[in-house]
Amino acid sequence: MTDLRRTVESFWASAEVGDWSAFAETLAEDVVYTLPQTRERISGRERYVEFNREYPADWHLRIERVVAEPGHVVTWARVTVGLEEVDAVSFFTADESGRIATVTDFWPEPYEPPAGRDHLTERY
Repeated sequence: MTDLRRTVESFWASAEVGDWSAFAETLAEDVVYTLPQTRERISGRERYVEFNREYPADWHLRIERVVAEPGHVVTWARVTVGLEEVDAVSFFTADESGRIATVTDFWPEPYEPPAGRDHLTERY
């Protein structure tokens, strides 16, 4: 099996510059992309590439952290869409050839903390 970490790094690098041919090369033909928060799933390389190519806004990303073990990679990315910056946590698995077989994205929304715990925390 090839190194999934390198494949995921290529995936993000090609996404950042909009090189959709290189992006597609990182993916298994039957890749499955899942967004648990919206309960959406995209199956297949062509559809997943098109989903990213057609995204309606200009976006860019910076990888903050990569955690990898054989066959599994997790990334934390800071994604800028227009003037807004958001975090994304993505989980990847590989197929037998080392291409990305599954991607599961979590896009946490910032929120105000509940009252009563400010004596334990500091805001940044």
